[in-house]
Order: sequence, then structure tokens, then C-alpha cells
Amino acid sequence: MIGSMHKKISASSLVILLSFLFSCKSEPPVASQSTNSKPNTDRATRSPKNYIGDCKNLAKEARRLDSILLLQTEIDIPSAQKAIIAFTDFAYYCNSDSLSPVYLIKTAQVARAINNLPQAKLVLDKCIDDYPAFKNRAAALFLLAQLYDEPGYLNNEEEARKIYQKIIDEYPKSDWASSAKGAIRFIGKSDDEIMRELTKKKKTK
Repeated sequence: MIGSMHKKISASSLVILLSFLFSCKSEPPVASQSTNSKPNTDRATRSPKNYIGDCKNLAKEARRLDSILLLQTEIDIPSAQKAIIAFTDFAYYCNSDSLSPVYLIKTAQVARAINNLPQAKLVLDKCIDDYPAFKNRAAALFLLAQLYDEPGYLNNEEEARKIYQKIIDEYPKSDWASSAKGAIRFIGKSDDEIMRELTKKKKTK
């Protein structure tokens, strides 16, 4: 079972990802009918002739809510829920836009921050499956692995290990591969075991 120490260790990777996610102010958004499901049919099914205008408006709203979250020192749940809707509206409706997978990852990060883990898994699965060429797909895989590594949710260490290994195999030169190697090392270890290993490593340097 992963302890609090393991979460602290992986937090550095998530901080890097969070910075990436919330710095893309020029990017579009995403939305869904609720924070636990796919986009509202009424919002996602729009006339093709209005597609460009719709995506422009959805992107504007997503950027607006993204900026609001950026200014918060502590995430506000109502703002986060609105952001999830805006981000998923864009990602699902404007799914051919290069920023769609970016907003799926943004959605996952915000959903995780407010403990909406089912929503986080939903959009990460979509990002990984629908955008195999996405340059930050390794980041999506890492976040998904952490959900499986989460005792309070999926709690499947073996699946987490498989996804971490997938990152190492498919993106060997990436920073995410390095993070995945570290995460694998601590799977199943208690806080005390992790502490002893880190202390031993420091002494050998």
C-alpha cells in the first residue's frame, strides 16, 4: 500500500505537470454535463456550420476559468467544478483541436485536486486512447498510474506497475520515465521503508 511518503515523493513530478497544465493560457477548454460524466448532449451536439464559432467560445471560457484557478492559492471547489465542465466541453466537442488532449490532462489534474477520481480516470483514459501521438501522453500515463497507485481509489499496484513500465518502455528518454522508475521502486513499501531507502541513498552520495 502506498503511504503518505510515497505521495510526497511523486508530488515533485505533479508540480511540474501542474505548471505545464496551468501555463497554457492560449489554449482551448473542455466540458461535460457534470464532473462525473461525458459532455452534455445539448452542448456537445452543435450544428457543423457553427463549429468554428462554438470552439472559439468554448476555448475562451476554458481559458477564463483556467486563469481563475491560476490565481488561487488553494483550489476552490465551485471554480474547479466549473473549470472541469469548461475543459471537457472543449475537449469533447473540439476533439480535433491539438489542445484537446491538453485540456483532458488539465481536467484530470483539477478533478484529482478536488478528489473526483472517477472523472480524472475517465479523461485520462480518453487522452491516452484517442491521442496516441500527443507529445505529453507520457504525463497522462503517469497520472493514470498514480490513480491505480492510490489506496483510496483504484488500489491496484500491479496495474500501476504496468503503466509505469509502459512509460519507461515507450518514452525512455523522457523525464516521466525517470519519475516512473522512482515510483516503481516505492510501490508496496511503507513510509518507514521508503525513508530508510532515501536515507541510505543520501549516505552513499
